[in-house]
Amino acid sequence: MNSVMPWLLPAAMGVALIVDRLLGEPPTWAHPVVAMGRWLGLFGERLSALRPRQAFIGGTLAWSVGALLSAGLALGLETLLFQWLQPWLSGGQALLMALALGVLLKPLLAWRMLSDEVNAVEAAQLRGMAAARQQLARLVSRDTSSLDETAVREAAIETLAENLNDSVVAPLFWFAIAGLPGAALYRFANTADAMWGYRDHREWSGKFAARADDLLSWIPARITALALLGLHPALLMRLLAEAPRTPSPNSGWPMAAMALRLEVRLAKPGVYSLNDSGRSPSSADLVQALRLARCAMLGCALLLAFAALCLRLPA
Repeated sequence: MNSVMPWLLPAAMGVALIVDRLLGEPPTWAHPVVAMGRWLGLFGERLSALRPRQAFIGGTLAWSVGALLSAGLALGLETLLFQWLQPWLSGGQALLMALALGVLLKPLLAWRMLSDEVNAVEAAQLRGMAAARQQLARLVSRDTSSLDETAVREAAIETLAENLNDSVVAPLFWFAIAGLPGAALYRFANTADAMWGYRDHREWSGKFAARADDLLSWIPARITALALLGLHPALLMRLLAEAPRTPSPNSGWPMAAMALRLEVRLAKPGVYSLNDSGRSPSSADLVQALRLARCAMLGCALLLAFAALCLRLPA
């Protein structure tokens, strides 16, 4: 690896975010996250019908094989890219590799889709609550059929904050650490948690998937929360008190940070309530939440690009 190669991963991150902004998501047939979901779908219902011990063992095995396939295929693509391009591209190899690697990284993150879907919830409010609830149901797993205007807005802001980590910051974090295989492994783990990680009939089959996602999201979730706080360190102590209020060890961090920055209350009835002293969110708050999330996303991307560079500089 020559002297320009430490810039490869940071440059690839920039390419991926530019491609995401310009083109959005790839078609379903070419989307690796869709393929991950199909793999998980092969086992989900079958495993959840088993006894707890069998369901846990089966879920762990299915998760492990899927994770190995996801990371292994990503490693194979990354290795082929280096083998094909490095021998004959001389000084221009870093740029061309970054372009190719960024295109491969793009489907493993999704900022444009997330922001568009959250924007669409607010736009749907103008067509009535039925339309808003239907649009929100595309983003959240909870039952949206009885939510009022405030609850719809709260849920949209919550999922924006949580998925800022899950769909953007965490994939970039693991890409900075371990390249394309790291990002692919994280996306598989997060997809498995989204499909299996519930305290219902799927609890035992998805228990390993839920714990794996908790582990892989632990650091990125806190980075995301700090980025959302921005230049407001006075809110840090309040964040430390609010973040543990959610059942998840990670999702409360970006959600609480967003609630504190907006000075609003965010709640899921019967599950958690963040920043109880805050007001109910308005339409302007959702717009501001998108601005804050965009700034946090860019700040995290720059920070993680710098980290990727430092990790690969010659000793």
